[in-house]
Amino acid sequence: MSAQPIETPPPFSFWQAGDNRLAVQTVIDGTGLPAPALVARADVVHVNVTSTVELAHWLWELGGEVRRGIPLDDVSVWTLRTQTPARGTRPPVAIRVHCPVVNGEEVVSELRSVVVS
Repeated sequence: MSAQPIETPPPFSFWQAGDNRLAVQTVIDGTGLPAPALVARADVVHVNVTSTVELAHWLWELGGEVRRGIPLDDVSVWTLRTQTPARGTRPPVAIRVHCPVVNGEEVVSELRSVVVS
């Protein structure tokens, strides 16, 4: 039996993911936006919400573009592509807010009208 070395990501990516999480958590705390699940990466922070109303709150607060995914098993994932506000000299952090939507579910009309397929 032989052992293979496990390559770990460079330390920068761990630091960057932590910094991104802090930036997005600061926005969440300051605005009261819902964020039941948050996954930080070095390049983007993913937030999973549970309803289209919560997704609409993110859109109204931060703006952005909503895309609807391909439906699988009568469910599609709607994703808001947005970012944190300016942070002084630091660049904004990309945020992707995801929401599963069952086909036929009622969706706030303002949200449905901005969806890019």
